Amino acid sequence: MFTILLIEDDNALRGGLEFDLATEGYNVIAAENGRKAIDNIQIADIVLMDVNLPDMEGFELCRVIKERRKIPVIFLTCRDLESDEINGFNCGADDYITKPFSLPVLRKRIAAVLKRSVRLGDVYSDDFLTVDFDRLTALAGGKNISFTPTEYNLLKIFVSSRGSVLTRQILLEKLWDDRGNFVDEHTLTVNINRIRGKIEDENHKYIKTIYGIGYIWNDENDD
Repeated sequence: MFTILLIEDDNALRGGLEFDLATEGYNVIAAENGRKAIDNIQIADIVLMDVNLPDMEGFELCRVIKERRKIPVIFLTCRDLESDEINGFNCGADDYITKPFSLPVLRKRIAAVLKRSVRLGDVYSDDFLTVDFDRLTALAGGKNISFTPTEYNLLKIFVSSRGSVLTRQILLEKLWDDRGNFVDEHTLTVNINRIRGKIEDENHKYIKTIYGIGYIWNDENDD
C-alpha cells in the first residue's frame, strides 16, 4: 500500500481528495500547511501538494522535501501560468496538474509517477552489494544471498530512503501491509541484525545506527 502525503489548505478539497484516494487503496496523510507536512515526509511514498499554502510557498516546500528525501512530488494547483509550471519542475516536481482537474486523470498520473519511481528503485547496486527487488535476488561479494520477504521489504525501505534517518517508529509503520501484517519492536531488531549479518563485513557497513534516534543507510563503504 502506497502512502500519499496530501498538502492542501482548502478543507473541502482536502477532504474530498483524501476520501477518493483512500477508496483507491492509498494510505493518505493529510496536512493543511507546510509545517505539518514536513513532520510526515519520512513515512510517505509520494507527495501531492498545492503551491499556495498558508505558511510557505509550495515551490520552497518542494525544495525542502527533495533535499530531505528522494520522493516524487506532484503539484495540484490553480497556478496555471507557464512560468509557474516551469518553477514547479525547476524545484524538482515530477508532475504539475492545474485545477480544475479530472479525478480519473489524477489517479492515472499518480499511478504513473509511482510506477516510474518504483522502477528506478527496483535494483540497488554498488561494487559489493546488488539487490534486485523485482526478481528478489541478491549478491554480496559475488555470493548469492537469500532474504525473507520481510527482509526484502526492510531493505527496500532503507534503500529508497537513503540519506535520511529512519526512526524505529517510521520503520514499524512502513512495514505494515494491506493485509494487516505488521512487525513488532523485537522482530524489527532481529530482521535488521539478520540483514547486517548477510551483507556486511569489516569493509562494508550499510545500516548505521544513529544512537537514540534510529538508522540510516550508508552508501559510502570505503572506510
